Amino acid sequence: MNEVKVALPSGITYPVIIGNGAMDRLPSLIPSGANRAAIVTQPKIGISVEPEIEHKVFEIGDGEEAKSLSTIGELCSAFASWGLTRADVVVGVGGGVVTDVAGFAAATYHRGVAVIHVATTLLAQIDAAVGGKTGVNLPEGKNLVGSFWQPSGVICDLDSLDTLPERELRSGLGELAKYHFLTGDPLIQMELEDRISRAVEIKAEIVVQDEKEQGKRALLNYGHTLGHAIENIGNYEIKHGEAVAIGLIYAAELAHILERIDHERVLEHRQIVESYGLPSALPSSMSDEDLLVAMTRDKKAVDGFTFVLDGPNGLEIVKGIEEILIKETLTKVR
Repeated sequence: MNEVKVALPSGITYPVIIGNGAMDRLPSLIPSGANRAAIVTQPKIGISVEPEIEHKVFEIGDGEEAKSLSTIGELCSAFASWGLTRADVVVGVGGGVVTDVAGFAAATYHRGVAVIHVATTLLAQIDAAVGGKTGVNLPEGKNLVGSFWQPSGVICDLDSLDTLPERELRSGLGELAKYHFLTGDPLIQMELEDRISRAVEIKAEIVVQDEKEQGKRALLNYGHTLGHAIENIGNYEIKHGEAVAIGLIYAAELAHILERIDHERVLEHRQIVESYGLPSALPSSMSDEDLLVAMTRDKKAVDGFTFVLDGPNGLEIVKGIEEILIKETLTKVR
């Protein structure tokens, strides 16, 4: 069993507990004074938890469609009807959709109640459940409404991965792929528990330096500018990690066109993505025009097209990239 501490400058500190049987630690994370736990999950998750206080299960819809403002409204109304108070706790049990929704509902209900994430997918364990980002989608784009709300603790029980569908597991590997380029650690050579722990450590180190994504934390969005556009245009039929994998290849090709990296570094990106069995090319149905519009709505796009790109000094935020270069690079992932 591994435990990573996230210790923020604001004084907020919480553990991320990683290993087989980690779910047994849930009662120890319940805040003192909490009398009720609202368990937020999805029907397909099929995992029950025991917080050892009075609790009730609140199910949201399956799939990315559940990440909506209407879901948040319905959830908060259900909390109020049950009598959940500011002293109580929300427990999100599921993947990234659940942790995003449960976290945002907790951040807004009574202007903030405690939340604990029980991450049941690889993607949630290495990324979505850690760091306090919460949010929902709009028709115009992914994660455009949300807040920063740190959890009281995160549980990454590896037993939950045993029943994870193969495609869901691969989707998590797409998110894991970006960590190879954040630090250069040989993650692919590690056992799964160690890979998850190291990814959490890397994310925690960055979040501690930039909790509200005013600078360095944006590096965690490597591969996500095109990735989110792919998800949005494809009506979320393409998994997040699959879209990010294509986004990583695209970002490497764009960095090469801008003469930030050499061809060998591009090949390294392709090799990492392909070693995880992930796609490296755009769906043929997606037009350049639709992708360009979607990318302009990216949260980082404050000064034209903005990307996290590899370079001689590692990953950096690059602003104001010309549209002609953005379009030219799309041909590299066709």
